[in-house]
Amino acid sequence: MATVYLIPSLLSEEGMEAIPAYILDGLKKCEVFFVENERTTRRYFKQLWKEMVIDEYEWHTIATDPQTPGIFKQKLKENKIIGIISEAGCPGVADPGQALIAIAQEMNAAVKPLVGPNSILLALMASGMNGQQFQFVGYLPIDAIQRTKKIKELEAESVKKKCTQIFIETPYRNNQLIEALLKNCTPSTKLCIAVDLTGKNEWIKTKTTTDWLKNKPDIHKRPAIFLLYSGQ
Repeated sequence: MATVYLIPSLLSEEGMEAIPAYILDGLKKCEVFFVENERTTRRYFKQLWKEMVIDEYEWHTIATDPQTPGIFKQKLKENKIIGIISEAGCPGVADPGQALIAIAQEMNAAVKPLVGPNSILLALMASGMNGQQFQFVGYLPIDAIQRTKKIKELEAESVKKKCTQIFIETPYRNNQLIEALLKNCTPSTKLCIAVDLTGKNEWIKTKTTTDWLKNKPDIHKRPAIFLLYSGQ
């Protein structure tokens, strides 16, 4: 039977300790890899397994080649052992690998998710916010007017459903997002900012809008994830 291993990757270059030892066991079983970024995945694999002969494996890039789904289906028909690797975190979670995983399910392949770091869950765990009701909404709009509208919608929904709203931003726009959040959220709304998760400079802080205004962080070009909670 075709088998698909979902192999988690690094959130930070210093985060190897967050990768469980058994990931290597799954990696060694694979024959074909479908990856978000081949260059960074090759470097990551060599960190996990120095003796790995990279060129002995078959490589395909997710999302950039329209033929990828067809190739993936063919490899499943050949009963290959396949690895899917995200650029950061866990495949299939806020990740283009989800489309291939859906194909694997449709074709009745064995899908084996492996445990590893995921920024959404790590930030939620450390935030102190509602972990029973939450949603990940991806990127907020870039346009200032649309972004303001979206922030207010997320805040209102958090009040209504008592849910935690989780979102991300391109690192070079982090500070602009923080400004927009502090400008448009009510004083009692809680914001959690999680920076450099699993890295040596990691920090995760939850404060009200009022408290963040007293000491706004500068996280320009640092990987971060944001959480908002307005439930009482």
